[in-house]
Amino acid sequence: MQRAVYSADERSLLLNYFVKLAIIVAASILLGFAFNVFLLPHEVLTGGVTGVAMIFGLMTPVNTGFWIIILNIPIVILGWMKLGKEFIINSIISVAVTSVSMLYIPIVQITEDALLSSVWGGVLTGVGIGLIIRYYSSTGGFDVVGILLIKKWDIPLGGLIFALNSGVVVLSGFFFGWELALYTMLSIYITGIVIDRIHTRHVKLNLMVVTSHGEELRRALLENLVRGITVIDGQGAYSREEKKVLYTVITRYELEIIRNVLKEIDPDAFVSISQSMQVMGNFRKDD
Repeated sequence: MQRAVYSADERSLLLNYFVKLAIIVAASILLGFAFNVFLLPHEVLTGGVTGVAMIFGLMTPVNTGFWIIILNIPIVILGWMKLGKEFIINSIISVAVTSVSMLYIPIVQITEDALLSSVWGGVLTGVGIGLIIRYYSSTGGFDVVGILLIKKWDIPLGGLIFALNSGVVVLSGFFFGWELALYTMLSIYITGIVIDRIHTRHVKLNLMVVTSHGEELRRALLENLVRGITVIDGQGAYSREEKKVLYTVITRYELEIIRNVLKEIDPDAFVSISQSMQVMGNFRKDD
Protein backbone atom coordinates (compact mmCIF):
# COMPACT_ATOMS: atom_id res chain seq x y z
CA MET A 1 0.00 0.00 0.00
CA GLN A 2 1.37 3.41 -0.99
CA ARG A 3 1.74 5.87 1.88
CA ALA A 4 0.19 9.32 1.54
CA VAL A 5 2.77 12.06 1.01
CA TYR A 6 1.98 15.47 2.48
CA SER A 7 3.65 18.74 1.60
CA ALA A 8 5.09 20.99 4.31
CA ASP A 9 2.03 23.26 4.09
CA GLU A 10 -0.35 20.30 4.39
CA ARG A 11 1.55 18.96 7.41
CA SER A 12 1.40 22.39 9.01
CA LEU A 13 -2.36 22.60 8.42
CA LEU A 14 -2.89 19.12 9.87
CA LEU A 15 -0.80 19.97 12.93
CA ASN A 16 -2.70 23.22 13.47
CA TYR A 17 -6.02 21.39 13.19
CA PHE A 18 -5.05 18.71 15.70
CA VAL A 19 -3.78 21.35 18.13
CA LYS A 20 -7.07 23.21 17.73
CA LEU A 21 -9.00 19.96 18.22
CA ALA A 22 -7.01 19.15 21.37
CA ILE A 23 -7.89 22.57 22.82
CA ILE A 24 -11.58 22.03 21.98
CA VAL A 25 -11.55 18.60 23.70
CA ALA A 26 -9.78 19.94 26.80
CA ALA A 27 -12.18 22.90 27.04
CA SER A 28 -15.16 20.55 26.67
CA ILE A 29 -13.90 18.39 29.55
CA LEU A 30 -13.49 21.59 31.59
CA LEU A 31 -17.17 22.35 30.90
CA GLY A 32 -18.22 18.92 32.16
CA PHE A 33 -16.13 19.46 35.30
CA ALA A 34 -17.65 22.91 35.91
CA PHE A 35 -21.19 21.55 35.52
CA ASN A 36 -20.80 18.48 37.75
CA VAL A 37 -18.58 19.97 40.46
CA PHE A 38 -19.84 23.55 40.79
CA LEU A 39 -23.23 24.07 39.18
CA LEU A 40 -25.32 20.89 39.36
CA PRO A 41 -24.63 20.09 43.07
CA HIS A 42 -26.36 23.37 44.01
CA GLU A 43 -28.89 23.12 41.16
CA VAL A 44 -27.34 26.28 39.72
CA LEU A 45 -28.02 26.04 36.02
CA THR A 46 -26.16 27.29 33.02
CA GLY A 47 -28.04 29.04 30.24
CA GLY A 48 -29.38 28.15 26.83
CA VAL A 49 -30.04 24.63 25.66
CA THR A 50 -27.57 23.26 28.21
CA GLY A 51 -29.58 24.98 30.95
CA VAL A 52 -32.80 23.42 29.67
CA ALA A 53 -31.02 20.05 29.57
CA MET A 54 -29.96 20.57 33.19
CA ILE A 55 -33.60 21.26 34.15
CA PHE A 56 -34.69 18.04 32.42
CA GLY A 57 -31.76 16.16 34.00
CA LEU A 58 -32.77 17.30 37.48
CA MET A 59 -36.48 16.57 36.93
CA THR A 60 -36.11 13.17 35.20
CA PRO A 61 -33.97 10.08 35.72
CA VAL A 62 -32.27 10.70 32.35
CA ASN A 63 -28.74 12.09 32.67
CA THR A 64 -28.19 15.73 31.64
CA GLY A 65 -25.56 14.61 29.14
CA PHE A 66 -28.16 12.69 27.13
CA TRP A 67 -30.53 15.67 27.14
CA ILE A 68 -27.75 17.91 25.78
CA ILE A 69 -27.39 15.61 22.75
CA ILE A 70 -31.14 15.33 22.12
CA LEU A 71 -31.87 19.06 22.34
CA ASN A 72 -28.91 20.02 20.16
CA ILE A 73 -29.92 17.95 17.13
CA PRO A 74 -32.10 20.64 15.42
CA ILE A 75 -29.56 23.38 16.19
CA VAL A 76 -26.74 21.29 14.73
CA ILE A 77 -28.74 20.99 11.50
CA LEU A 78 -29.18 24.80 11.39
CA GLY A 79 -25.47 25.33 12.01
CA TRP A 80 -24.53 22.89 9.25
CA MET A 81 -26.59 24.93 6.80
CA LYS A 82 -25.32 28.36 7.91
CA LEU A 83 -21.82 27.89 9.37
CA GLY A 84 -20.30 25.03 7.43
CA LYS A 85 -19.13 21.46 7.85
CA GLU A 86 -15.92 22.09 9.85
CA PHE A 87 -17.74 24.18 12.46
CA ILE A 88 -20.44 21.57 12.95
CA ILE A 89 -18.00 18.65 13.11
CA ASN A 90 -16.02 20.52 15.77
CA SER A 91 -19.26 21.33 17.60
CA ILE A 92 -20.42 17.70 17.54
CA ILE A 93 -17.06 16.67 18.99
CA SER A 94 -17.36 19.33 21.70
CA VAL A 95 -20.93 18.38 22.65
CA ALA A 96 -20.05 14.67 22.66
CA VAL A 97 -16.96 15.17 24.84
CA THR A 98 -18.90 17.38 27.28
CA SER A 99 -21.71 14.84 27.51
CA VAL A 100 -19.36 11.89 28.04
CA SER A 101 -17.31 13.80 30.61
CA MET A 102 -20.51 14.56 32.55
CA LEU A 103 -21.29 10.85 32.59
CA TYR A 104 -17.93 9.94 34.11
CA ILE A 105 -17.09 12.96 36.27
CA PRO A 106 -18.96 12.41 39.55
CA ILE A 107 -21.36 15.09 40.78
CA VAL A 108 -19.49 16.19 43.89
CA GLN A 109 -20.23 19.18 46.10
CA ILE A 110 -16.82 20.59 47.02
CA THR A 111 -18.30 23.60 48.82
CA GLU A 112 -21.60 24.21 50.57
CA ASP A 113 -21.58 27.87 49.51
CA ALA A 114 -23.90 28.22 46.49
CA LEU A 115 -22.62 31.74 45.79
CA LEU A 116 -19.02 30.54 45.60
CA SER A 117 -20.03 27.68 43.32
CA SER A 118 -21.97 30.09 41.08
CA VAL A 119 -18.94 32.35 40.68
CA TRP A 120 -16.41 29.60 40.00
CA GLY A 121 -18.85 27.65 37.85
CA GLY A 122 -19.42 30.79 35.78
CA VAL A 123 -15.69 31.45 35.43
CA LEU A 124 -14.79 27.90 34.36
CA THR A 125 -17.79 27.71 32.03
CA GLY A 126 -16.78 31.02 30.44
CA VAL A 127 -13.20 29.82 29.93
CA GLY A 128 -14.41 26.58 28.38
CA ILE A 129 -16.98 28.16 26.05
CA GLY A 130 -14.64 31.03 25.14
CA LEU A 131 -11.88 28.64 24.05
CA ILE A 132 -14.31 26.39 22.20
CA ILE A 133 -15.77 29.29 20.21
CA ARG A 134 -12.37 30.88 19.61
CA TYR A 135 -11.19 27.70 17.88
CA TYR A 136 -14.19 27.52 15.55
CA SER A 137 -16.51 25.26 17.46
CA SER A 138 -19.41 25.61 19.86
CA THR A 139 -21.18 23.85 22.70
CA GLY A 140 -24.32 23.80 20.59
CA GLY A 141 -27.52 25.51 21.63
CA PHE A 142 -27.46 29.27 22.01
CA ASP A 143 -23.76 29.40 21.07
CA VAL A 144 -24.73 28.60 17.49
CA VAL A 145 -27.59 31.12 17.56
CA GLY A 146 -25.29 33.77 19.04
CA ILE A 147 -22.57 33.17 16.43
CA LEU A 148 -25.13 33.48 13.64
CA LEU A 149 -26.39 36.77 15.09
CA ILE A 150 -22.95 38.37 15.62
CA LYS A 151 -22.16 37.69 11.96
CA LYS A 152 -25.00 40.10 11.21
CA TRP A 153 -24.78 42.60 14.09
CA ASP A 154 -21.10 42.38 15.11
CA ILE A 155 -21.69 42.75 18.85
CA PRO A 156 -19.96 41.13 21.87
CA LEU A 157 -20.82 37.44 21.92
CA GLY A 158 -20.79 37.08 25.72
CA GLY A 159 -23.36 39.83 26.21
CA LEU A 160 -25.57 38.36 23.49
CA ILE A 161 -25.44 34.88 25.02
CA PHE A 162 -26.29 36.39 28.41
CA ALA A 163 -29.35 38.07 26.90
CA LEU A 164 -30.46 34.87 25.16
CA ASN A 165 -30.03 32.90 28.37
CA SER A 166 -32.30 35.17 30.40
CA GLY A 167 -35.31 33.11 29.35
CA VAL A 168 -33.75 29.99 30.86
CA VAL A 169 -33.14 31.88 34.12
CA VAL A 170 -36.82 32.86 34.32
CA LEU A 171 -37.80 29.26 33.56
CA SER A 172 -35.51 27.94 36.29
CA GLY A 173 -37.12 30.38 38.75
CA PHE A 174 -40.51 28.73 38.32
CA PHE A 175 -39.12 25.23 38.80
CA PHE A 176 -36.46 25.67 41.48
CA GLY A 177 -37.22 28.97 43.22
CA TRP A 178 -36.03 32.50 42.61
CA GLU A 179 -33.00 32.28 44.87
CA LEU A 180 -31.49 29.64 42.58
CA ALA A 181 -32.58 31.70 39.57
CA LEU A 182 -30.57 34.65 40.87
CA TYR A 183 -27.56 32.39 41.42
CA THR A 184 -28.01 31.19 37.83
CA MET A 185 -28.17 34.77 36.57
CA LEU A 186 -24.95 35.56 38.39
CA SER A 187 -23.27 32.48 36.95
CA ILE A 188 -24.20 33.15 33.33
CA TYR A 189 -23.36 36.86 33.70
CA ILE A 190 -19.84 35.91 34.80
CA THR A 191 -19.71 33.36 31.98
CA GLY A 192 -20.57 36.12 29.47
CA ILE A 193 -17.84 38.41 30.81
CA VAL A 194 -15.21 35.67 30.61
CA ILE A 195 -16.29 34.69 27.08
CA ASP A 196 -15.78 38.28 25.92
CA ARG A 197 -12.27 38.28 27.43
CA ILE A 198 -11.36 35.23 25.36
CA HIS A 199 -13.49 35.61 22.23
CA THR A 200 -12.35 39.06 21.08
CA ARG A 201 -13.19 38.92 17.38
CA HIS A 202 -15.69 41.77 17.81
CA VAL A 203 -12.93 44.12 19.10
CA LYS A 204 -11.70 46.36 16.27
CA LEU A 205 -8.23 47.91 16.19
CA ASN A 206 -6.93 50.88 14.20
CA LEU A 207 -3.56 49.96 12.68
CA MET A 208 -1.14 52.57 11.34
CA VAL A 209 2.29 51.54 10.04
CA VAL A 210 5.01 53.97 8.95
CA THR A 211 7.53 52.06 6.84
CA SER A 212 10.29 52.33 4.27
CA HIS A 213 9.10 49.08 2.67
CA GLY A 214 5.65 50.26 1.67
CA GLU A 215 5.09 48.14 -1.44
CA GLU A 216 6.39 44.90 0.10
CA LEU A 217 4.33 45.41 3.23
CA ARG A 218 1.22 46.34 1.26
CA ARG A 219 1.43 43.10 -0.75
CA ALA A 220 2.10 40.98 2.35
CA LEU A 221 -0.85 42.47 4.27
CA LEU A 222 -3.22 41.99 1.33
CA GLU A 223 -2.11 38.35 1.03
CA ASN A 224 -2.66 37.64 4.74
CA LEU A 225 -5.70 39.79 5.54
CA VAL A 226 -9.11 40.31 3.98
CA ARG A 227 -9.01 44.06 4.67
CA GLY A 228 -8.84 47.25 2.69
CA ILE A 229 -5.67 49.30 3.23
CA THR A 230 -5.13 53.01 2.68
CA VAL A 231 -1.59 54.01 1.60
CA ILE A 232 -0.46 57.58 2.27
CA ASP A 233 2.78 59.26 1.22
CA GLY A 234 4.79 60.48 4.21
CA GLN A 235 8.12 62.02 5.09
CA GLY A 236 10.24 61.87 8.22
CA ALA A 237 10.31 65.35 9.78
CA TYR A 238 13.89 64.99 10.98
CA SER A 239 15.47 62.63 8.46
CA ARG A 240 13.44 63.93 5.49
CA GLU A 241 13.30 60.30 4.35
CA GLU A 242 10.36 59.32 2.17
CA LYS A 243 7.97 56.94 3.93
CA LYS A 244 4.72 55.12 3.29
CA VAL A 245 1.93 55.21 5.85
CA LEU A 246 -0.40 52.20 5.75
CA TYR A 247 -3.72 52.46 7.58
CA THR A 248 -6.36 49.79 8.11
CA VAL A 249 -8.79 48.40 10.68
CA ILE A 250 -8.38 44.82 11.90
CA THR A 251 -9.87 42.53 14.53
CA ARG A 252 -7.91 41.62 17.63
CA TYR A 253 -7.57 38.07 16.31
CA GLU A 254 -5.62 39.41 13.31
CA LEU A 255 -3.07 41.25 15.44
CA GLU A 256 -0.80 38.20 15.68
CA ILE A 257 -0.81 37.91 11.88
CA ILE A 258 0.26 41.57 11.66
CA ARG A 259 3.10 41.03 14.13
CA ASN A 260 4.47 38.13 12.08
CA VAL A 261 4.24 40.05 8.80
CA LEU A 262 5.97 43.12 10.25
CA LYS A 263 8.71 40.99 11.80
CA GLU A 264 9.42 39.45 8.40
CA ILE A 265 9.10 42.54 6.16
CA ASP A 266 10.13 45.53 8.28
CA PRO A 267 10.92 44.94 11.97
CA ASP A 268 11.98 48.62 12.27
CA ALA A 269 8.60 49.99 11.14
CA PHE A 270 6.80 52.47 13.39
CA VAL A 271 3.47 50.92 14.37
CA SER A 272 0.54 52.51 16.18
CA ILE A 273 -2.39 50.36 17.36
CA SER A 274 -5.48 51.71 19.09
CA GLN A 275 -8.95 50.35 19.78
CA SER A 276 -11.71 51.58 17.51
CA MET A 277 -14.99 52.63 19.11
CA GLN A 278 -17.06 52.04 15.98
CA VAL A 279 -16.52 51.08 12.36
CA MET A 280 -18.85 52.29 9.61
CA GLY A 281 -18.65 51.46 5.93
CA ASN A 282 -17.29 48.46 4.07
CA PHE A 283 -15.74 46.28 6.77
CA ARG A 284 -15.83 42.51 6.51
CA LYS A 285 -17.11 41.31 9.87
CA ASP A 286 -16.00 37.67 9.79
CA ASP A 287 -14.65 34.88 7.67
